[in-house]
Amino acid sequence: MTHIRTALLVCVAAAAFGTPAISSDLPRTELTVVGTWSGLALHRDFERPFWEERIPEASNGAISVDLTTFDQMGLNGSEVYRLLERGVFNIGGTVAGYTVADAPELEGLSMPMIGTDAEQAHEIANAFRPVLQEIFRERFNSEFLAVVPYPSQVVFCNTEISSLEDLRGKQVRASGRAVGEFLEALGAEATTIGFAEVPGALDRGVVECAITGTLSAYSSGWHEVSSHVLPLSIGGWDPVVFAANLDMWDALDPEVQELIKSELEEHFERPVWDNAGPETQEGVACLTGNADCPRGAPGDLTLVEATDQETDLVRSLMVEQVLPGWAQRVDARWVDRWNETVGGVLDVQLDN
Repeated sequence: MTHIRTALLVCVAAAAFGTPAISSDLPRTELTVVGTWSGLALHRDFERPFWEERIPEASNGAISVDLTTFDQMGLNGSEVYRLLERGVFNIGGTVAGYTVADAPELEGLSMPMIGTDAEQAHEIANAFRPVLQEIFRERFNSEFLAVVPYPSQVVFCNTEISSLEDLRGKQVRASGRAVGEFLEALGAEATTIGFAEVPGALDRGVVECAITGTLSAYSSGWHEVSSHVLPLSIGGWDPVVFAANLDMWDALDPEVQELIKSELEEHFERPVWDNAGPETQEGVACLTGNADCPRGAPGDLTLVEATDQETDLVRSLMVEQVLPGWAQRVDARWVDRWNETVGGVLDVQLDN
């Protein structure tokens, strides 16, 4: 099968099925999988071991995986689900917030401060799972498979700040449309810049502040072009959703489907969620040098502690301005589904 790194514009054959595997009762199955940013911990520590090692091992060699990432394909992440729909690869994952132009319903999972900690963010994601199933089938002809977080999405600045209020009037790179709307409500000037371009933009002063995950920032060198970090989850947890092309998925042997889903839940989703909180703190330690950094040489960013009042402000702006704005952009059906799921967890109900 043509390697997916050279098949961006060509729909590859879905998979080879039906030939009995030598060491397993499962049919031999070949999968092409596209993962997230190759340089970040989510891919290095979880995606790659899962697809390249765990799945072949769990299937006794019956399932083989050809894995790459969207940045290795020269993509920025927003195209993944459209290409998945066309069958360019079998399974793909990207940050849900990157794709809201195609499916604004996905913003319901990518709101500022939508989870105050990893445990609540996980509860919200679990509640939203049936809605994700509906969205991906209707929007992308795909089968929803898994949802996992990045570490908490916080604020970095290349200029001195002492509080959230200091973002007022500053050019701030938003990590998604809803986050941009929150920043505008706060009085900042939100701008959109691709993740890979942010360090250069901070270094040149194109933006004064930017938002991303703590460990993602450390892995990408943001501590070298910033001076302050405010660990308030303004960008939420940047959920990543994996899905499978539905035509390919429906052609799979039911036992292969079951193995993939059960393995994803136990050996991919669970460890990523379990590590989201610790990795958030690890990222802060590596960025500031305030504690041991197991990832390498620590940075020396100034840590700006968030107050309870700032936490309350972020939540109030989300509930009173950002969420109602999103509700106006989507069909009433999706607002109802959000109220039934995420709204129940947050004790928030939206008008539609």
